[in-house]
Amino acid sequence: MSVLIFAEAKKGEYKKNAQEAVYYGAKLASQVGTEAIVFTIGDGSNANELGSFGASKIWFNNNSASTDSQVVSALIAQAASKAEATHVILSNTALGKSIAGRIAVKMDASLVSGANALPEGSSVTKGVFSGKAVAKYNLSGDKHVISVMGNSLQPEATGAAGIPEEISLDAPASRVTVVESKTVDGVVPLPEAELVVSAGRGMKGPENWGIIEDLAKVLGATTACSRPVADTGWRPHHEHVGQTGVAIRPNLYIAAGISGAIQHLAGVNSSKTIVVINKDPEAPFFKAADYGVLGDLFDIVPKLTAALEKFKAQ
Repeated sequence: MSVLIFAEAKKGEYKKNAQEAVYYGAKLASQVGTEAIVFTIGDGSNANELGSFGASKIWFNNNSASTDSQVVSALIAQAASKAEATHVILSNTALGKSIAGRIAVKMDASLVSGANALPEGSSVTKGVFSGKAVAKYNLSGDKHVISVMGNSLQPEATGAAGIPEEISLDAPASRVTVVESKTVDGVVPLPEAELVVSAGRGMKGPENWGIIEDLAKVLGATTACSRPVADTGWRPHHEHVGQTGVAIRPNLYIAAGISGAIQHLAGVNSSKTIVVINKDPEAPFFKAADYGVLGDLFDIVPKLTAALEKFKAQ
């Protein structure tokens, strides 16, 4: 018996979402009195670090078809069978969303996607209605698949690095050929970001975005934007947060010049702290804010950046 955790590798590195999944799985294994086994696809390099988040074993399968959800789900299901896993834990990333259901079907297991807290007995909670409510699901059956929402818990180093062990699995032939892959490098992806600085049409044009980037740089934050900004081409679409964009759960979300339409709030209202900067006192966003600054963002944002730079220098 065990808890199997799928750790997603990106270019050979394990980001925060993988660490969260391992930490979640290790805590769950401790609850049910079994061991936590990490499984990853690739050559296993850097996988040893995952042991420090509570895994007792680290398995890897060196398969190149890590972008084919059919192949990945088949490999995970086989690894789960080999480990005699009662639970499979994975991150609720784009890949996680595409494979969680497949894995559950292959294992004849129950499924909860987007869990936001550790299980309490046989119950797992997740956000519903765009994060406005919490639903509790009772797991039934002997096997369960749980995908973990990003930034739901802070992973802690609770053990020591492990030694990855290669396991042999029967991978199906991939029916997907990757022609080209484009990724954004050098920034923390929005679903994993703990600090986010966002802006909307109040910026008046893309030429003014420098003050947002300056604030993000001094904070070490990721930049984001509202949908109208992305639709008009001021910012790239991968920065669009909201109901129709990326849903985020940062520790701090700063919104400058965003009115706070319900579609935008649906993607950011799970942020732990929301700071709104707007010159319109009737902006709906103020009702959802933990802190509100009423004023012209072109005056406030540079002053905030300067104050933070001074604070960090001290």
